[in-house]
Amino acid sequence: MITRRNFLDWTSTGLGTAAVSSLMLRDSFAAAPTPSHRAPKAKRVIHICLCGGLSQIDSFDYKPKLKELHGKSLTTDEKPDVFFGKVGLLRQSDWEFKQRGQSGLWISELFPHIATVADELAVINSMVAESSSHTPATFQESSGFRLNGFPVMGSWVSYGLGNMTDDLPTYVVLPDARGLPAGSTSNWTNGFLPAVHQGVPFRTSGDGDAISNLFPARKIDARIEKESRTLLEKINRLHIEENGSEDAFSARISSYELAARMQLAVPEVTDINAESEATRELYGLNGKETKDFGRSCLLARRMLERGVRHVQLFSGGSFGSPRINWDGHEDMKRNHGREAARIDQPVAALLKDLRQRGMLDDTLVLFTSEFGRTPFTQSSADQVGTGRDHNHVGFSVWMAGGGVKGGMSYGTTDEVGYKSDLNPVPWHDFHATVLHLLGIDHTKLTHYHNGIQRRLTNIHGEVLNSIIA
Repeated sequence: MITRRNFLDWTSTGLGTAAVSSLMLRDSFAAAPTPSHRAPKAKRVIHICLCGGLSQIDSFDYKPKLKELHGKSLTTDEKPDVFFGKVGLLRQSDWEFKQRGQSGLWISELFPHIATVADELAVINSMVAESSSHTPATFQESSGFRLNGFPVMGSWVSYGLGNMTDDLPTYVVLPDARGLPAGSTSNWTNGFLPAVHQGVPFRTSGDGDAISNLFPARKIDARIEKESRTLLEKINRLHIEENGSEDAFSARISSYELAARMQLAVPEVTDINAESEATRELYGLNGKETKDFGRSCLLARRMLERGVRHVQLFSGGSFGSPRINWDGHEDMKRNHGREAARIDQPVAALLKDLRQRGMLDDTLVLFTSEFGRTPFTQSSADQVGTGRDHNHVGFSVWMAGGGVKGGMSYGTTDEVGYKSDLNPVPWHDFHATVLHLLGIDHTKLTHYHNGIQRRLTNIHGEVLNSIIA
């Protein structure tokens, strides 16, 4: 028979821990605000975050003038604000650009697979951020603020729209198999929103369970487990009869119930062996470089099929040597070439797979980086180095699916791709547009906190109507 100590240990560290980490409680969703009155163009989101800083001039922002000025000094009225303070000579892209698809969208050879789905993409080439430091810039990318403690976009989506399944979390996070992003788990925090809206990270490396503590550390006899749950149910019912229904207590009971359902749902959704060999090949699951991110992309699609509302994938971890992200300070060609080889095929496969399954029209796919990189090298003023520094005054991201115009670019940077000069897009505008596509007015999705009606876009935000179909 299970001992009293073991019973209490199981209820506190087994189902309970998994449940508390997700707390996907229907009762809590009832308190969520009402979205705007417009019909949504998308009902779910996949957000791919590139950690470290993707170079716009080596990927989606074609600058032929940069090739002409290769080896010359940047002409500017003010000294560039760069992280390491070194402003070397201008360097042309290390990858050839070509016009892709029927739209003729410019994409470099850094992403040959993504180039095949060019007509699905709305590229924003005029993004701007407020920081060139990784952690605050990553926070702003996710939450709109440079400080931690603010709810991230996935949490706001959960808060505003709720769940579409009883068995899985609303907001799931798939970190890079090599490590967590700068700022660690703060990148999927619910902040001051109810804990129900926190992102739930799934393990993307190793052979362990997808969620820590979802299953007991030791096997428990089925009869004992059933009797234990029956006893717990009786204790809970007696407590409610004597003390009335308490929100926190009822929420805890619901969380246990969800965790029990997740024990059945999570193994099924993460079992990619059920996929055909053709699908596995499409995502690159048999490739040495592509298998990790390919698995995450395939998991994302499987989760959306089963009702998960928001899935966030990270490409790259945080700091370390050698680098495990897109932070190409030393050697752009080696760094970006390695990272692109990991995600290019899987990302293109995800878009193609969603399209052929009829899911892309109501799935919004986001591809972002906390900032870009400089057109000049991180070197002495008289040298053409091999690396590029951080650049927060002009960089590229893209959207696809979910009501977005495909095969287009929006905004521009100057002739060398350094600074946004036409239609600059801050993160507040980006977030406002995402919410708009989900049918939410970003000015109405609020939560009262410390005397302020807080929102994802703070007091800013303009919808980018030009990229909406």
